[in-house]
Amino acid sequence: MSEAPTYSLLIVDDDKAMRQSLLALMAAAGWQAEAVSRGDKALERLTTMVPDVILSDVRMPGMTGLELLAALQPQLAPPLVLISAHGDIPMAVEAMQAGAYSFVEKPYEPRRLLSILTHAAEQSRMRASNNRLKARLYELSGLDRILLGRTQAVAHLREEVLDLAPMEEAVLIQGETGTGKELVARALHDLGPRAEQPFLAINCAALHPDSFEAEMFGTAEGGKGRLQAASGGTLFLDEIGACPLAVQAKLLRVIEDQQVFPTGAATPDAVDLRIICATNEDVDLAVVEGRMRQDLLFRINTFILKLPPLRQRLDDVMLLVAHFLDDYARVHEVAVPELDHEDVATLMAHDWPGNVRELRNVCARRVMLARRGGGTMTAAMAQTPSLEEVPETLREAVAAFERELIGKAIKAHEGRMDAAAETLGIGRRTLNEKIVKLGLNKEALL
Repeated sequence: MSEAPTYSLLIVDDDKAMRQSLLALMAAAGWQAEAVSRGDKALERLTTMVPDVILSDVRMPGMTGLELLAALQPQLAPPLVLISAHGDIPMAVEAMQAGAYSFVEKPYEPRRLLSILTHAAEQSRMRASNNRLKARLYELSGLDRILLGRTQAVAHLREEVLDLAPMEEAVLIQGETGTGKELVARALHDLGPRAEQPFLAINCAALHPDSFEAEMFGTAEGGKGRLQAASGGTLFLDEIGACPLAVQAKLLRVIEDQQVFPTGAATPDAVDLRIICATNEDVDLAVVEGRMRQDLLFRINTFILKLPPLRQRLDDVMLLVAHFLDDYARVHEVAVPELDHEDVATLMAHDWPGNVRELRNVCARRVMLARRGGGTMTAAMAQTPSLEEVPETLREAVAAFERELIGKAIKAHEGRMDAAAETLGIGRRTLNEKIVKLGLNKEALL
């Protein structure tokens, strides 16, 4: 039989007899407890001590218990239980609304007080465990690199992704072009229980009603479609707002019934898909204007993730710039360009209509300018990419460019495919497909 855990308590009370009484009670209960006489002394002690619970008197000279509660950081501080001989219902309500875990009146009943403190300690330990787990998930998944940033908006987005990833419910990702909607969708997939299954990304703007069923559902004679092949995984519907109405009706049937009818088949095929959608437009307005089915919207917006535009997180710009410049410099085997005050001012003055994607492209051009021995951020932002010497056909030019860039990324990251894919701004699966299509030999590159 395992022993009960030892919890710790910080007692804050200006009454010496009460402090001694509480210390004796907690010692008898097997707790580790310390006591201070004032709220400011409690704040000072909390710089070096992290108790499971704080038990504080309400009326004290200098700083009241409610003022102590207000001075604590809600997401980081231990739960606080208030105790007072002058307690009444309005004070208890105010304390709970302010974030107190519970409220106890003096004279206290020992069993009830111990029960409240034990429950508070258990919650505190669980929250700390969850925080450690999330930190470990960040480390394992690279989520803090994929969704890079220190602003509150990005930190909150990372928390939401971790919370929603294990779920099966549909998620609608809203954000302007270039904010990273597909990156978020892939993170939801990669951190969830379907990570080892396919991730099928479909650009809804490119879907056509006439060819949709044959391509997505397959045919009775020609075999399975893309949806059957992705069964067990995640279906990512990008630009859902641009999906033709006729296709929306067919997608709705798939989402509702989790089955598809191959063209010409008499019986349906069952599919098991988690649905994640993304859009850069106002879906409620699209419903009002008749461009989106309301029943489809109700099926895809169980949870909504809103991605902030870069202009609303300018404090992250220089962090992103440093990240992108470092990655592209490694790919192109040049020193990371140094930025001066004029470069920084140029970057911070821009409103970034293309968001993070635009910033990444500017950094790529800045590194290319550095390869030629010069360049500024102003020049990189004004530069229109040009091709000096290219093959005769566009297909050959694109293939040659992709082959060179992918090869350099793989070499720069010493074969770490996730890191190479991130630098290139594509998913790991897409990178693998391009390696095969372009005939690249990964071992030869290394």
